[in-house]
This record gives sequence, structure tokens and C-alpha cells, in this order.
Amino acid sequence: MASSPAGADGYPPAATANYALILLLLAYILSFIDRNVMAVLIGPIRADFAISDFQYSLLHGFAFSMFYIVMGLPIARLADRHSRKWIITAGLVAWSAMTCLCGAARSFGGLFLARVGVGIGEATLSPSAFSMLGDLFPREKLARALAIYSLGITLGGGMAYVVGGAVYAWFAQGAPVTLPLLGEMRPWQMTFIAVGAPGLLLAVFFGFLPEPVRREDVARTETPGEQEPAPSLAAIMAHLKAHGRAYLAPIGAASVLSILGYGTMAWYPEFLIRSFDMPRAEAGSQFGLMFLLAGSAGALAGGWSVEPLRRRGYADAPLRIVLLVAALWLLPAVAGPLSGSAELAIWWAAPIVFFLNAHFGVGVAAVQFMTPNRMRAQVSALMLFFTNLFGLAFGPSAVAMLTDFVFADDQALRYALALLPLLVCPLAIALVVQGMRPYRECIAEKHPP
Repeated sequence: MASSPAGADGYPPAATANYALILLLLAYILSFIDRNVMAVLIGPIRADFAISDFQYSLLHGFAFSMFYIVMGLPIARLADRHSRKWIITAGLVAWSAMTCLCGAARSFGGLFLARVGVGIGEATLSPSAFSMLGDLFPREKLARALAIYSLGITLGGGMAYVVGGAVYAWFAQGAPVTLPLLGEMRPWQMTFIAVGAPGLLLAVFFGFLPEPVRREDVARTETPGEQEPAPSLAAIMAHLKAHGRAYLAPIGAASVLSILGYGTMAWYPEFLIRSFDMPRAEAGSQFGLMFLLAGSAGALAGGWSVEPLRRRGYADAPLRIVLLVAALWLLPAVAGPLSGSAELAIWWAAPIVFFLNAHFGVGVAAVQFMTPNRMRAQVSALMLFFTNLFGLAFGPSAVAMLTDFVFADDQALRYALALLPLLVCPLAIALVVQGMRPYRECIAEKHPP
């Protein structure tokens, strides 16, 4: 297996690192397109399968996340022991193929199973990517690299709405498509196939990507190229227990904020459609464009803020940024769904998606800073386990349950969206505050002055 050559500081050349970052970003973009394109297909899927908001939320969130969450931990253990680029390549092929198979579904059960497959494939990406990035970029550049990688959330999420809505409209306005063995396809089915196929091409490029050397392990051994054995699960659990409150701050805050984030991503376009009779393609394109622009700005702003604060002596810089985001997100998250016009709701979406995307890459950086190298993929997977358990699995369903079971009215979707931030943002703030001092102590232990 080829590994990337290391420079004098133990890291690969900048060109190699940046090329790997671009490929990882493209994979992350495609993963978010494939998982979120359902947000612009709510109406057609509900109509064809005669399901409720809550049943749809099971397809969007629970079906995808049930194995995405469970498989993340064992896959991360593989990533701490074996080639991360081949793990990502296999997963990319799997989730792209399963996204295409979503288009072949003829029943609720068939679509549910295909969404499970998408989740299993995507579980390979982020734990492996976080571990790779830690070996590609030095500490002073890692937060920014993670911020760029996190652009996949905004670019992919935004393109899911824009491209998904445009592709659906194109197939809906054209002549019916008939495929061999599958017969006549509905426009929403062709949308899944169209967005899933590009991932199969990207997988070819990953096959030629060099695997980065696990730099810290090589530096600590006497023989160049010799790696320390991967730590046992008991050692990882002991490390986490010793720094429990420090890890609870970024992981806990990211988890509860993910409820709001995924709930917003899943239902905001549908809120525009139901409350203001906005055409489906227009709702997807306008929210998607705002997601692309404001969301990308938020991801970059969050990541770029870490290093200046850290250089000024704030060892807990990532947590301070997460705290600020949780506090500032609250107002627009409530005001947007309660807007009196579609135009105002779209403008409120700008700060909503800015803050939605500003915290996660920063939280990941916080975890990376205090985690030993050969624990990074597994601890990152643990973070993803909880953020996805709360966000992917529960976020869309939380909004749907409030709509169906509390307000009992499809038109009350806006009130469900407005209530959710009032529940989660104060909890995120409390989780960050309790962990700031233990986090500083953990950083001082790992990186003594």
C-alpha cells in the first residue's frame, strides 16, 4: 500500500495534503446531496406511498441513521488500524449505488431498506476523513482544514435542494422515463438515480490517492515507519473517562445542536411550501442557495476563528466559538419560521444556516486537539455516533412529532420549527460551560507549554 511521503516536519507536502482535502470535500458534498435530496421530494413520496409526516421522517432520518450510527464505531476501529482511503473508497461505491437503488423502490419498505444502505456506506467517510486530516495537516492548520472539509455540509446540503429541485422539475416536466427491468419511473425516482451516479466516478480517484503516514506514531518510534499498536477499547474508554467533562462539552453540544440543524434542514423548505404556497422547485432552490452562501460562510468563519483565539492564549478557543454560536442561533431560529412572508422567511434563513454550519467543524477540531493520534478515528466516530443519534435519527422526527402529535395540524409545521430552538440551544450552552475548565486542563496535559 502506497503512503504519501512525509516532509521535514513529518507531514506530507502541501500539494499532496490539499489534493486529499479536495477529494474528501467532494466525497462529503456528495454524501450530503445523497442523504438530503429527500427534503425536496417530501410531497411526491408522501403522495405515492400515502404516508404521514412522521412516516416520512422515518425514511429521511431513522432509516438512514440506524446503521449509519451503529456501523460508525466498528468502521472507525478499522480506520485506526487499516487503510483509510480504501475504507472511504468502498463506502463511496456502496452509498452511491444504494442512492441509485432508492430510485428503484416501489414501496415504503423498499425505500426504507435502500436508505439503510445509504447510511451504512456513508458511515465509512467522516471517521476515516477526520483521522486522515490529522495526519495531513499540522495542528496550526488543522482547524482550517476541518472547516474546509465541513463545507461539504453546506455545499452538499445546499446542492441537495438546488440540484435536487431542478432535477426533479426537469424530469417532472419531461416525457416519462422507462428503464430496462424497472419500467416507467416517477420523477422522484429518477432524481435519486441522477444524484447517486457521480459518486461512482469519484471512487476511481480515491483509488489512486496515497495513504498518509500516521505521523505521531512514526515520530514516537525508534525505527522509521514502525507504528505503535492501535490502543485497546479499554484504553480508549479509560482516556474518555479521565477527561469525561472535557469531551462532553464539544460532543454534547454538537449532539443537541444537531437536533436543531437536521430538523431545520429536513423541514424548512416544506414550511415555505405549506405556509406560503411556494412552488416546490422554488422553495428548494431559494433555501438551497441560501444554504450554499450563508452556510459556507458560517463553516469558514467558525473554522477560521479558532487559530486567532488560540494564539491569543485561549486554549479553549473551539468551545468559546461553539458557545457563541449556540447563543446567537436562538433568535433567527425562532423568528424565521414565524415570519409573515416568504421573503422574510428566506432572509431569516441566512443567519439560521450560518450558525447551523458554524459549530460542527469547530467541535470536531476541539475533539481532535485533545485526542491521541491512534484514537482519533474511534473518538471521532463516537462524536458522530451521538450527533447522528440525536440529529439524524431524532432531528427530523422531533419536528414531525411536534407537528403531528402536539399541534396535530400539517399547517402548524412553522410552530414546531420555532419551538425546537427554545428547547435545545440553552442545553447546548450549559454543556459547553460545564466543560470549559476541564477542556483547558486536558489541552495543557496533551500539549504542555
